[in-house]
Amino acid sequence: MYLTLKYVHVACVLASGAGFFLRGLFMLAERPPGDSVWMRIFPHLVDTVLLGSAIALAVISSQYPFAQNWLTAKLIGLVVYIGCGMMALKRGKSRATRAAFFVAALLVYAYIVSVALTRNPLGVLALIASA
Repeated sequence: MYLTLKYVHVACVLASGAGFFLRGLFMLAERPPGDSVWMRIFPHLVDTVLLGSAIALAVISSQYPFAQNWLTAKLIGLVVYIGCGMMALKRGKSRATRAAFFVAALLVYAYIVSVALTRNPLGVLALIASA
């Protein structure tokens, strides 16, 4: 069960990141992606499954944010990622502002993934620091 949930979670991380990247490219090109059902519903569906699988993994493994530093770092990173993503795709006043927040969101996304892979709050910086 744990391994299945982990694969679902990783697949949703990749799908969510790819979807955000594509929506960001549409934003930068100033071309709306269209109003299809997939563009409206799919990101919400993926993110819901992503969050549900994260909670299930935490419960099954008995590893929780605020008890595990790396999970706390991922949670804080997620909040920052969501804020940057909102500014990038909807709330940024200018194209330059949206572009800056888009890049920031992608960097935070990469940080969150690196924290997950290393299980260290420093992410890939931990590998550099230990070398």
